[in-house]
Amino acid sequence: MSSSDLAIAVRGVSKSYTIAHNAPNHTTAAEALIHRLRHPLERPAKETFWALKEIDFEVKKGEVVGVIGRNGAGKSTLLKLLSRITEPTTGIIELYGRLGSLLEVGTGFHPELTGRENVYLNGSILGMSRKEIERQFDAIVAFAGVEQFLDTPVKRYSSGMYVRLAFAVAAHLNPEILIVDEVLAVGDAEFQKKCLGAMKDVANSGRTVLFVSHQMQAINSLCSSGIYLDKGRIGYMGDVQTTIQHYMSVRQTQQLATEEIKRPGTGEFRFTGFTTDKGTYLSTDDIHLDMEITCFGQTQPGYFISLEIQNTHGLPVLHLDSRLLNQEYTRTELRRLHLTIRETRLAQGDYRITGVICSTGGVIDRLEGGAEITIAPILPYPTRRNDCAGYAAYYPDFEIEEGPNEETTPRLLVENSAS
Repeated sequence: MSSSDLAIAVRGVSKSYTIAHNAPNHTTAAEALIHRLRHPLERPAKETFWALKEIDFEVKKGEVVGVIGRNGAGKSTLLKLLSRITEPTTGIIELYGRLGSLLEVGTGFHPELTGRENVYLNGSILGMSRKEIERQFDAIVAFAGVEQFLDTPVKRYSSGMYVRLAFAVAAHLNPEILIVDEVLAVGDAEFQKKCLGAMKDVANSGRTVLFVSHQMQAINSLCSSGIYLDKGRIGYMGDVQTTIQHYMSVRQTQQLATEEIKRPGTGEFRFTGFTTDKGTYLSTDDIHLDMEITCFGQTQPGYFISLEIQNTHGLPVLHLDSRLLNQEYTRTELRRLHLTIRETRLAQGDYRITGVICSTGGVIDRLEGGAEITIAPILPYPTRRNDCAGYAAYYPDFEIEEGPNEETTPRLLVENSAS
């Protein structure tokens, strides 16, 4: 690929940090001097931590690339290197065009200044000239929706007003290359829709975009290709849908391996497969979950299946249990079930699905957080009379269909009743 077609070239980039262990915590120079005199030979242990290791990729002009990975994978470090906030330890980064970064919403805002003054201050910090700010000023204010409070110091703004104005300034940058780090999770649901629309306009304008987010729905809708970072290295790179699927598969495998160590129960039966069809849903989507149950014991107890969907506080908001229909499963060497939950009507946020195999004698297996899902904040939360309220769990109507033997695939169908 010729350099005229490139927007970003990253070649052999690594970034290391030195971490000191057992270092004394001094608040003044006098304390540090006294400690050195008393312990002249003491040296804190140091460790070299590689936040990124041997990163290589190229981004073409006009390409929109999503960068995904777990917390600590190196995503923000990569964007800071591209933004010239810090320098790589090794490797070369080449940028072909004017760069704009949106890494932390609100950086550069002064609480004593008014909203109007902060628009000019923040715009200047983000690289906009005064003429550009003046030309975009009315659009920025209209986007943020803070016209009435424009001449009020931002220290009197609510947190929502603050982030709306900050994002509005950053959203009206006009660079050739835009780097964005997790900024769609600001404000209320209506403003998040507005942010998503602004990002789509940027993506459709022919500008090159690197976009980091944990919202797979946003990544999938905005980006054409993806980069999956895992422990500072590129785990996968390709089209966006395949990259998301690879990331979700690795995350669920890691989750299962971690939970296997501390899983309670007698262990006669175990969940050996627990996979959702995708990671991000709307509240009106059907959630599909494939479960595989393997027999490891010599006894032949009957068992039931129970599932919980838990919020980020670990509290159940949705509960499913085959005992509600007096349905008992008998022993087979391998059983596969397909669960379909129709229109959970869950509020936006992250959730974990926990599976339990139990009998009259107690718990046989409990898989905590065997799958993780996200309800995207794109549509308003639809309510209806029998939906869950607060942290109370609710039981949807459901039915169970099972094949005649283990060679066929039984089907567990869960349906909500309409109000």
